[in-house]
Amino acid sequence: MNKREGEGCPHKNSDAAQDRDAGSNPSSPVITAFKVFQQELDTKHDKYERLVKISRDVTIESKRTIFLLHRVTSVPDAEQVLNEADVKLDGVRQKIGQIAEELRGEDIYQFHRAFTPGIQEYVEAVSFLHYIRHRSLISLEQINARLVFMRNGKMEAQGSAEAVPLAAQVLTFQVTPSDYLLGVADLTGELMRMCISSVGNGDIDTPFQLSQFLRQIHDGFSYIGNTGPYEVSKKLHTLRQSLGKVEDACYTLRVRGSEIPKHMLADVFTSRTTVIDPEEGVV
Repeated sequence: MNKREGEGCPHKNSDAAQDRDAGSNPSSPVITAFKVFQQELDTKHDKYERLVKISRDVTIESKRTIFLLHRVTSVPDAEQVLNEADVKLDGVRQKIGQIAEELRGEDIYQFHRAFTPGIQEYVEAVSFLHYIRHRSLISLEQINARLVFMRNGKMEAQGSAEAVPLAAQVLTFQVTPSDYLLGVADLTGELMRMCISSVGNGDIDTPFQLSQFLRQIHDGFSYIGNTGPYEVSKKLHTLRQSLGKVEDACYTLRVRGSEIPKHMLADVFTSRTTVIDPEEGVV
């Protein structure tokens, strides 16, 4: 006579019973451990999503600042535009302060992908403003120096009536070198557009200044080569295209500038850049 399945196998029956007990017993050590893991993962996911939303706001406001700065080549009072851009960037920095608050006590590289697009766009905007004002490249240290925030409100130590020391209320955000480089690489596209606008307004000097400045940036990136982050080497191609267009504008101005009326220079330059790179998308 055949034995029923599992009969005579006390170890199997015991293991199955333990599995059933673990699944039905909420106080089981295994279930308790997995509940802790679930809570940690949910908390991390929620924080990641909040950082993505803040980064999106930083990106939008930074782009608006860049669009505003492009008006400096066509308005009589450039300083008013620059002051308005300063106000907008102050608002962007407040958003970055929210990122710093979310990252307090965390490893930023766990969440870096969530906020890096916004930080790169901010670097692009603040470096564009700095160039228009000072005709130089802003440094990473100068950017980080303005990303120091004071926490709002007075805080008290937990379980004590004493106030938290001032140092505990200060938050800092440090732009990473890779985000800085990526933002500077994107800056070159805005400088190329500024060159086109300057030519259209009859400004003959700005394109030559931009050409020299972009050449210096290109030389700096050439020192990095393939040793830097992959995204940096990928954007080096766009940088070279922007430099080539600006140098072509300078060539057109130098060789044919006296032949072409100033109001037609931009049209001639635009048609030449289209021939150079007809398949390029939006930078």
